[in-house]
Amino acid sequence: MTRLTGKALRLTVFIGENDCWHHKPLYCEIVHRAHKAGLAGASVFRGVEGFGASSLIHTTRILSLSEDLPVAVVIVDTEDRVRAFLPQLDELVEQGLVVLDECEVIRYAGREQKAP
Repeated sequence: MTRLTGKALRLTVFIGENDCWHHKPLYCEIVHRAHKAGLAGASVFRGVEGFGASSLIHTTRILSLSEDLPVAVVIVDTEDRVRAFLPQLDELVEQGLVVLDECEVIRYAGREQKAP
């Protein structure tokens, strides 16, 4: 197993589940662009409850079921690579919150497959 450590930048994009880019979920477009840009990784997390600039509370609770739950797209890579990706977010995200955090990464790469 390969173990890499070091300083990195975590980019978190908070958007709504129903936010779209050309009839496609916005979170999907962000992940695909991050992959195309060669960033180290991206994950999408669906929230169970939250509110944003609209001040409307979105929740999964039965009595107030929302179809537009909060979504967080998290991307981690070196500061230079993450900052180089920011102009793409300027193009994609019309409403949302983008947060940058310094972090330390310990990455475990998958093991090499043994030949049969």
